[in-house]
Amino acid sequence: MYCPECKENKIKVLEKRNVEGEQVIRRRRECESCGFRFTTYERVEAAALTVIKKDGARETFSADKLKSGIERALEKRPISGVEMDQFTRDIERDLKSRGASEIKSQKIGDIVLQKLKDLDEVAYLRFASVYKSFETADSFKKELENIG
Repeated sequence: MYCPECKENKIKVLEKRNVEGEQVIRRRRECESCGFRFTTYERVEAAALTVIKKDGARETFSADKLKSGIERALEKRPISGVEMDQFTRDIERDLKSRGASEIKSQKIGDIVLQKLKDLDEVAYLRFASVYKSFETADSFKKELENIG
């Protein structure tokens, strides 16, 4: 690491702390040559998550695609945009925290369903009807009975 002021590489760490709520380390540094103080932040750069589709095809995980599906399920429900964004971020964090570089789309759907069930039953049924490809009213009715 080089000093942003004098470009020397004699840097010492004065203070180190974790940033609350994130996997980030904040370091307060000082150049031993010129005395310039500055702050750096370090965060883990996770490898890209790959989704394995039902047909075996692979694609890079898309948070936008996840959010889009969740927004459709929560449309016209009493959930604010902020809550929806937090909900989506929580699912994304859950997926990435598993440590695997690949995940099946079915597993993502199962996680979303479980979390929607806790958040809003109507949104759960909407998502389930598409995700589980209900063919008849009976299959919809059975899913409704499983909620209660």
